[in-house]
Formats: sequence, structure tokens, C-alpha cells
Amino acid sequence: MQHKILLVDDNQYLRESVSVFLNQKGFEVIVACGVIEARQYLSKQKPDLIISDVVMPKSDGYNLVSYVRSNYTLIQMPIILLTAKGMTVDRIKGYNLGCNVYLPKPFDPNELVSIINNLVVNRAKKVKLVDKRSFIASTSKTMEISFTPRELKVLYLVVRGLTNKDISEILHTSKRNVEKYVSRLLLKTRTRNRTDLAQYILRDDNYHCV
Repeated sequence: MQHKILLVDDNQYLRESVSVFLNQKGFEVIVACGVIEARQYLSKQKPDLIISDVVMPKSDGYNLVSYVRSNYTLIQMPIILLTAKGMTVDRIKGYNLGCNVYLPKPFDPNELVSIINNLVVNRAKKVKLVDKRSFIASTSKTMEISFTPRELKVLYLVVRGLTNKDISEILHTSKRNVEKYVSRLLLKTRTRNRTDLAQYILRDDNYHCV
């Protein structure tokens, strides 16, 4: 299986050189010259991993990370940030926003490939990612419990390990409303807490959460 990578950088030379190298290593690379173009692509397609520069005009790599981590269809996507900004405070900011790896420039292309393999290729051998739609359909059928569309969205994010605050931000609702939905889910599934709820959903070996 050829893994698809979205490469976001305003530097044409870097885009071309990195994409050629990754193509030679067996990856399919889609390039975007900025965050706006990347978001347009992500609204239609879902790559296996994102590589993004940090410093770009109009919108930077940090904004892209925030966008991905606030979108429940993309939230688990691995992100590598490339930057010449090597200060500890910059790395901390990237990690706090949710990037997986912060790789300073200049970097060894082979190191980048090793990181990609660790985040995507090797991970895929051990973990079966759950598609949101199949999760909803299978959960409803197997458990034979009636959920509203909103409850299913909350349930999906709870199983993913997100906090009520995170869920409220993703679904654009109040933390109080999320607490109400979680309480309903606990009542419907007859579980005592979030951990029991997640275990209840994942009890079938067909379900795995990352």
C-alpha cells in the first residue's frame, strides 16, 4: 500500500526536493504552497500524514496543526513540523498544539523517512484505524442501542480519549452540554464512567482506537 503524504511549504525548492526524495522511497506526495491550499485539500481528501513548514506567509504551520486537531475527521492524523526555529519554546508550542514530531532544518532526508515510517508504516502494522462512518454503523448495529447523531459524535470522541473540554471545542458547544451527552451515554450503556464506556464499545475485537 502506497502511503499518501501532504507536504506544506512555501519554499518551492524544498517542496520539490523533498517530494522527489519521498517519491523515490515509495510514498505518494501531494504538495501545497501554504495553509489555505492545504486546508482546501484536507476538506476533500485525507492523507496518511502531514509534513508542514512552520514559518509561512498569511498562516503558519501552528495554525495548520490547530485546524487538524480541531477537526474530528482529521484529529488523529500524524503531523511533522519542519522549521529553522530551533528554540525550545518553539518546540514546546508545536507539541502543545499537537504535532507529533518537530524536526529542525536542515535535516537529513533519511531521518525524515525513518520518522514517517515510525508514524505511519510501522504503526499501521499494529493498529487498525477506525473510520468514523463504519464506527457509527457497527456500533449501532452491534449494541442495538439507539443513539442520536450528536450522541454518536460525542461517543466517537470519548472513545478516542478526548476530554469534555476538547470535545466541546471540536463540536462548538459548551462543556456543560458535553457533560450531559456523556451522562446519557453512560445511562444508555449502563456503564459507570468514561473508561468503562470506552471499554464497553471496544469490547469487540473488531474495534480499535488510536
